[in-house]
Amino acid sequence: MLSVIIPNWNGAQHLPACLESLRAQTWREFETLVVDNASQDDSLAVLARYPEVRTLALKRNTGFTGACNTGFRAARGEIQILLNNDTAVAPDWLAQLAATFARHPEVGLVASKMLLFDRRDTFHTAGDYLTPDGMAHNRGVWQRDEGQFDHPAYVFSACGGSSAYRRSMLAEIGLLDDDFFFSFEDVDLAWRAQLAGWKCLYQPRAVVYHKLKASGGGTVASFYDARNRLYTLFKNYPADLWQAHRREVIAAQLRLLRDALRSWRGAAARATLRGWLAGWRGWPVMRRKRQRIQAHRKASAAYLERLMTPPYEIPL
Repeated sequence: MLSVIIPNWNGAQHLPACLESLRAQTWREFETLVVDNASQDDSLAVLARYPEVRTLALKRNTGFTGACNTGFRAARGEIQILLNNDTAVAPDWLAQLAATFARHPEVGLVASKMLLFDRRDTFHTAGDYLTPDGMAHNRGVWQRDEGQFDHPAYVFSACGGSSAYRRSMLAEIGLLDDDFFFSFEDVDLAWRAQLAGWKCLYQPRAVVYHKLKASGGGTVASFYDARNRLYTLFKNYPADLWQAHRREVIAAQLRLLRDALRSWRGAAARATLRGWLAGWRGWPVMRRKRQRIQAHRKASAAYLERLMTPPYEIPL
Protein backbone atom coordinates (compact mmCIF):
# COMPACT_ATOMS: atom_id res chain seq x y z
CA MET A 1 0.00 0.00 0.00
CA LEU A 2 1.20 3.46 -0.94
CA SER A 3 -0.15 6.68 0.54
CA VAL A 4 -0.12 9.92 -1.47
CA ILE A 5 -0.37 12.97 0.79
CA ILE A 6 -1.23 16.31 -0.84
CA PRO A 7 -1.01 19.45 1.32
CA ASN A 8 -3.40 22.10 0.07
CA TRP A 9 -3.97 25.77 0.79
CA ASN A 10 -6.19 27.70 -1.61
CA GLY A 11 -5.21 25.39 -4.44
CA ALA A 12 -8.63 24.80 -6.01
CA GLN A 13 -7.37 25.75 -9.46
CA HIS A 14 -4.55 23.19 -9.29
CA LEU A 15 -6.25 20.19 -7.70
CA PRO A 16 -8.17 18.77 -10.70
CA ALA A 17 -5.08 18.19 -12.85
CA CYS A 18 -3.27 16.59 -9.93
CA LEU A 19 -6.13 14.31 -8.87
CA GLU A 20 -7.03 13.30 -12.42
CA SER A 21 -3.44 12.17 -12.97
CA LEU A 22 -3.69 10.01 -9.84
CA ARG A 23 -6.92 8.49 -11.14
CA ALA A 24 -4.96 7.40 -14.22
CA GLN A 25 -2.30 5.46 -12.29
CA THR A 26 -1.52 1.92 -13.42
CA TRP A 27 -0.67 0.97 -9.81
CA ARG A 28 -3.95 0.75 -7.96
CA GLU A 29 -2.90 -0.18 -4.40
CA PHE A 30 -2.79 3.34 -3.03
CA GLU A 31 -4.77 5.90 -1.09
CA THR A 32 -4.92 9.64 -1.60
CA LEU A 33 -5.13 12.06 1.31
CA VAL A 34 -5.56 15.79 0.81
CA VAL A 35 -4.83 17.83 3.94
CA ASP A 36 -6.48 21.21 3.58
CA ASN A 37 -4.95 24.09 5.53
CA ALA A 38 -8.18 26.03 6.14
CA SER A 39 -8.49 27.15 2.52
CA GLN A 40 -10.65 30.17 1.77
CA ASP A 41 -11.29 29.25 -1.89
CA ASP A 42 -13.36 26.42 -3.42
CA SER A 43 -10.89 23.67 -2.53
CA LEU A 44 -13.34 21.64 -0.45
CA ALA A 45 -16.00 21.85 -3.16
CA VAL A 46 -13.48 20.60 -5.72
CA LEU A 47 -12.44 17.76 -3.44
CA ALA A 48 -16.06 16.70 -3.00
CA ARG A 49 -16.00 15.68 -6.69
CA TYR A 50 -13.36 13.05 -5.89
CA PRO A 51 -14.96 10.53 -3.53
CA GLU A 52 -11.87 8.32 -3.57
CA VAL A 53 -9.88 11.09 -1.87
CA ARG A 54 -9.75 11.22 1.91
CA THR A 55 -9.95 14.91 2.82
CA LEU A 56 -8.60 16.10 6.16
CA ALA A 57 -9.90 19.65 6.64
CA LEU A 58 -7.89 21.56 9.24
CA LYS A 59 -9.38 24.51 11.12
CA ARG A 60 -6.27 26.67 10.75
CA ASN A 61 -3.27 26.98 8.48
CA THR A 62 -0.60 24.75 10.02
CA GLY A 63 1.90 25.38 7.23
CA PHE A 64 3.39 22.91 4.81
CA THR A 65 4.97 20.91 7.63
CA GLY A 66 1.80 20.77 9.71
CA ALA A 67 -0.35 19.61 6.81
CA CYS A 68 2.18 16.99 5.70
CA ASN A 69 2.65 15.67 9.23
CA THR A 70 -1.11 15.39 9.68
CA GLY A 71 -1.15 13.33 6.51
CA PHE A 72 1.77 11.15 7.62
CA ARG A 73 -0.01 10.33 10.88
CA ALA A 74 -3.28 9.46 9.15
CA ALA A 75 -1.76 7.50 6.25
CA ARG A 76 -1.90 3.72 6.17
CA GLY A 77 0.75 2.97 3.57
CA GLU A 78 4.20 1.53 4.12
CA ILE A 79 5.42 4.04 1.54
CA GLN A 80 4.29 7.61 2.21
CA ILE A 81 4.57 10.13 -0.59
CA LEU A 82 4.31 13.91 -0.48
CA LEU A 83 2.96 15.51 -3.64
CA ASN A 84 2.36 19.19 -4.31
CA ASN A 85 -1.14 20.17 -5.39
CA ASP A 86 0.29 22.01 -8.44
CA THR A 87 1.61 18.86 -10.11
CA ALA A 88 0.52 16.09 -12.45
CA VAL A 89 2.18 12.69 -12.53
CA ALA A 90 2.90 10.17 -15.28
CA PRO A 91 0.57 7.13 -15.35
CA ASP A 92 3.28 4.73 -14.09
CA TRP A 93 4.63 7.09 -11.42
CA LEU A 94 3.41 5.07 -8.45
CA ALA A 95 4.39 1.77 -10.07
CA GLN A 96 7.94 3.04 -10.50
CA LEU A 97 8.13 4.23 -6.90
CA ALA A 98 6.80 0.95 -5.55
CA ALA A 99 9.29 -1.06 -7.60
CA THR A 100 12.19 1.14 -6.52
CA PHE A 101 11.52 0.68 -2.82
CA ALA A 102 11.04 -3.07 -3.29
CA ARG A 103 14.40 -3.42 -5.05
CA HIS A 104 16.41 -1.24 -2.66
CA PRO A 105 15.96 -1.93 1.05
CA GLU A 106 18.78 0.50 1.88
CA VAL A 107 16.76 3.37 0.41
CA GLY A 108 14.62 5.43 2.76
CA LEU A 109 13.57 8.15 0.33
CA VAL A 110 13.12 8.37 -3.43
CA ALA A 111 13.36 11.46 -5.62
CA SER A 112 11.26 11.65 -8.77
CA LYS A 113 12.25 13.16 -12.10
CA MET A 114 10.49 16.53 -11.93
CA LEU A 115 9.88 18.44 -15.16
CA LEU A 116 8.13 21.77 -15.65
CA PHE A 117 4.38 21.48 -16.09
CA ASP A 118 4.23 23.76 -19.11
CA ARG A 119 7.66 22.92 -20.58
CA ARG A 120 7.87 19.19 -20.29
CA ASP A 121 11.29 18.98 -21.86
CA THR A 122 12.82 21.10 -19.06
CA PHE A 123 13.90 20.05 -15.58
CA HIS A 124 12.76 21.32 -12.25
CA THR A 125 14.95 18.79 -10.45
CA ALA A 126 16.63 15.43 -10.86
CA GLY A 127 17.04 15.08 -7.12
CA ASP A 128 18.33 17.85 -4.88
CA TYR A 129 21.89 18.34 -3.70
CA LEU A 130 24.01 20.35 -1.29
CA THR A 131 27.29 22.07 -1.90
CA PRO A 132 29.95 22.14 0.85
CA ASP A 133 28.92 25.70 1.76
CA GLY A 134 25.62 24.26 3.00
CA MET A 135 23.52 25.67 0.17
CA ALA A 136 20.77 23.50 -1.33
CA HIS A 137 20.14 23.27 -5.07
CA ASN A 138 17.85 21.56 -7.59
CA ARG A 139 19.98 19.25 -9.74
CA GLY A 140 19.50 20.06 -13.42
CA VAL A 141 17.09 22.95 -12.89
CA TRP A 142 16.21 24.78 -16.16
CA GLN A 143 18.22 22.27 -18.23
CA ARG A 144 16.60 20.64 -21.25
CA ASP A 145 15.96 16.94 -20.73
CA GLU A 146 18.38 15.33 -23.18
CA GLY A 147 18.90 12.08 -21.30
CA GLN A 148 21.64 13.40 -19.02
CA PHE A 149 19.74 12.29 -15.91
CA ASP A 150 18.16 9.10 -17.22
CA HIS A 151 20.08 6.80 -14.85
CA PRO A 152 19.18 6.00 -11.23
CA ALA A 153 21.70 7.26 -8.69
CA TYR A 154 22.06 8.03 -5.02
CA VAL A 155 21.56 11.76 -4.39
CA PHE A 156 21.29 13.89 -1.27
CA SER A 157 17.60 14.75 -1.16
CA ALA A 158 14.18 14.44 -2.72
CA CYS A 159 12.34 17.69 -3.45
CA GLY A 160 9.36 18.03 -1.11
CA GLY A 161 7.12 18.65 -4.11
CA SER A 162 7.25 14.90 -4.86
CA SER A 163 9.17 13.00 -2.21
CA ALA A 164 8.56 9.36 -1.28
CA TYR A 165 9.50 8.00 2.14
CA ARG A 166 9.69 4.58 3.74
CA ARG A 167 7.42 4.50 6.78
CA SER A 168 10.01 2.68 8.88
CA MET A 169 12.56 5.43 8.17
CA LEU A 170 10.15 8.13 9.31
CA ALA A 171 9.48 6.15 12.48
CA GLU A 172 13.21 6.18 13.16
CA ILE A 173 14.21 9.76 12.29
CA GLY A 174 10.94 11.61 12.81
CA LEU A 175 8.56 13.52 10.55
CA LEU A 176 9.01 17.01 9.14
CA ASP A 177 10.12 19.58 11.70
CA ASP A 178 7.11 21.75 12.55
CA ASP A 179 9.42 24.57 13.65
CA PHE A 180 10.18 25.05 9.94
CA PHE A 181 6.51 25.62 8.95
CA PHE A 182 7.44 26.09 5.28
CA SER A 183 10.69 25.86 3.23
CA PHE A 184 13.80 23.67 3.67
CA GLU A 185 11.78 21.08 5.59
CA ASP A 186 12.63 18.52 2.89
CA VAL A 187 16.36 19.29 3.09
CA ASP A 188 16.26 19.00 6.87
CA LEU A 189 14.55 15.62 6.68
CA ALA A 190 17.07 14.45 4.06
CA TRP A 191 19.94 15.50 6.31
CA ARG A 192 18.49 13.46 9.17
CA ALA A 193 17.97 10.47 6.88
CA GLN A 194 21.49 10.65 5.45
CA LEU A 195 23.11 11.04 8.86
CA ALA A 196 21.14 8.05 10.16
CA GLY A 197 22.50 5.89 7.31
CA TRP A 198 19.51 5.83 4.95
CA LYS A 199 20.06 6.48 1.26
CA CYS A 200 18.13 8.66 -1.17
CA LEU A 201 17.69 7.28 -4.69
CA TYR A 202 16.81 9.34 -7.73
CA GLN A 203 14.45 7.36 -9.99
CA PRO A 204 14.24 8.89 -13.50
CA ARG A 205 11.33 6.64 -14.50
CA ALA A 206 9.08 8.21 -11.85
CA VAL A 207 8.03 11.40 -13.64
CA VAL A 208 6.25 14.42 -12.18
CA TYR A 209 5.28 17.68 -13.90
CA HIS A 210 5.38 20.73 -11.62
CA LYS A 211 4.05 24.28 -11.92
CA LEU A 212 7.20 25.69 -10.39
CA LYS A 213 6.45 28.38 -7.76
CA ALA A 214 2.71 28.26 -8.43
CA SER A 215 1.99 27.55 -4.77
CA GLY A 216 4.73 29.56 -3.07
CA GLY A 217 7.15 32.48 -3.31
CA GLY A 218 7.11 36.16 -2.47
CA THR A 219 8.20 37.77 0.77
CA VAL A 220 6.87 34.86 2.84
CA ALA A 221 9.27 32.53 1.05
CA SER A 222 12.13 35.03 1.47
CA PHE A 223 11.62 35.06 5.26
CA TYR A 224 11.35 31.30 5.68
CA ASP A 225 14.16 30.53 3.23
CA ALA A 226 16.58 32.73 5.19
CA ARG A 227 15.49 31.46 8.60
CA ASN A 228 15.24 27.79 7.74
CA ARG A 229 18.52 27.74 5.85
CA LEU A 230 20.18 28.60 9.18
CA TYR A 231 17.98 26.14 11.07
CA THR A 232 19.11 23.38 8.72
CA LEU A 233 22.79 24.20 9.19
CA PHE A 234 22.49 24.50 12.96
CA LYS A 235 20.75 21.14 13.31
CA ASN A 236 22.53 18.99 10.80
CA TYR A 237 25.87 20.16 9.39
CA PRO A 238 28.34 17.73 11.00
CA ALA A 239 31.32 18.95 13.01
CA ASP A 240 33.90 17.18 10.85
CA LEU A 241 32.53 18.71 7.66
CA TRP A 242 32.33 22.07 9.43
CA GLN A 243 36.04 21.86 10.22
CA ALA A 244 36.77 21.22 6.54
CA HIS A 245 34.36 23.75 5.02
CA ARG A 246 33.61 26.39 7.64
CA ARG A 247 35.07 29.20 5.52
CA GLU A 248 32.77 28.26 2.63
CA VAL A 249 29.72 28.04 4.90
CA ILE A 250 30.42 31.42 6.53
CA ALA A 251 31.17 33.06 3.17
CA ALA A 252 27.86 31.84 1.70
CA GLN A 253 25.89 33.24 4.61
CA LEU A 254 27.73 36.55 4.44
CA ARG A 255 27.00 36.83 0.71
CA LEU A 256 23.30 36.34 1.35
CA LEU A 257 23.38 38.91 4.15
CA ARG A 258 25.35 41.40 2.02
CA ASP A 259 22.94 41.05 -0.90
CA ALA A 260 19.94 41.61 1.37
CA LEU A 261 21.53 44.67 2.98
CA ARG A 262 22.32 46.17 -0.43
CA SER A 263 18.66 45.79 -1.44
CA TRP A 264 17.15 46.61 1.94
CA ARG A 265 14.57 48.95 0.42
CA GLY A 266 12.88 45.99 -1.27
CA ALA A 267 10.25 43.97 0.58
CA ALA A 268 11.92 40.63 -0.23
CA ALA A 269 15.30 41.83 1.06
CA ARG A 270 13.76 43.07 4.31
CA ALA A 271 11.98 39.73 4.72
CA THR A 272 15.31 37.96 4.19
CA LEU A 273 16.93 40.06 6.92
CA ARG A 274 14.08 39.33 9.33
CA GLY A 275 14.42 35.63 8.54
CA TRP A 276 18.18 35.70 9.10
CA LEU A 277 17.71 37.28 12.53
CA ALA A 278 14.95 34.83 13.39
CA GLY A 279 17.27 31.98 12.44
CA TRP A 280 19.88 33.11 14.95
CA ARG A 281 17.23 33.53 17.63
CA GLY A 282 16.30 29.89 17.03
CA TRP A 283 19.85 28.65 17.67
CA PRO A 284 19.17 27.34 21.24
CA VAL A 285 16.25 25.19 20.09
CA MET A 286 18.15 23.90 17.06
CA ARG A 287 21.20 23.11 19.20
CA ARG A 288 19.13 20.81 21.41
CA LYS A 289 17.80 19.03 18.34
CA ARG A 290 21.32 18.83 16.91
CA GLN A 291 22.58 16.89 19.91
CA ARG A 292 20.04 14.13 19.34
CA ILE A 293 20.63 13.97 15.58
CA GLN A 294 24.43 13.88 15.73
CA ALA A 295 24.43 11.30 18.54
CA HIS A 296 22.81 8.76 16.19
CA ARG A 297 24.93 9.53 13.14
CA LYS A 298 26.02 6.57 10.99
CA ALA A 299 27.04 8.19 7.68
CA SER A 300 30.71 8.82 7.05
CA ALA A 301 32.11 12.19 6.07
CA ALA A 302 33.50 10.60 2.91
CA TYR A 303 30.04 9.48 1.77
CA LEU A 304 28.49 12.88 2.45
CA GLU A 305 31.38 14.63 0.67
CA ARG A 306 30.76 12.52 -2.45
CA LEU A 307 27.11 13.61 -2.54
CA MET A 308 28.24 17.25 -2.18
CA THR A 309 30.74 17.05 -5.06
CA PRO A 310 29.97 17.23 -8.80
CA PRO A 311 28.12 15.50 -10.40
CA TYR A 312 26.30 15.35 -7.02
CA GLU A 313 25.42 11.68 -7.32
CA ILE A 314 26.78 8.23 -6.61
CA PRO A 315 25.91 5.81 -9.44
CA LEU A 316 24.39 2.43 -8.58
